[in-house]
Amino acid sequence: MSIAVIADPDTVTGFKLGGVKEGYPVEDMKEAEDTLKEVFKKDVSIIITTEKIGDSLRETIDKLASSSALPMIIEIPDKTGPSERATDPMRELIKRVIGVEMVK
Repeated sequence: MSIAVIADPDTVTGFKLGGVKEGYPVEDMKEAEDTLKEVFKKDVSIIITTEKIGDSLRETIDKLASSSALPMIIEIPDKTGPSERATDPMRELIKRVIGVEMVK
């Protein structure tokens, strides 16, 4: 099992410098969606992507994530910083995995 990153080229480069071997730089949302579906079929434990991609592909991510516990899809801010969101995907992930909602 491994970690894969699907993000803009700068984010992927940063993770590769940090030791992540599977990096998939994408230029647009169609490419990101196709790559996400392909990586989801591989033996990967964690898929890291950016909030921007996560927000654009919310339906696809929810559909893929509901079919199995692994791989977990983790969304991080990109180089422009965090985006304003109504819900926190990390909080939702924790709630789905352990069945308990975390409180602030």
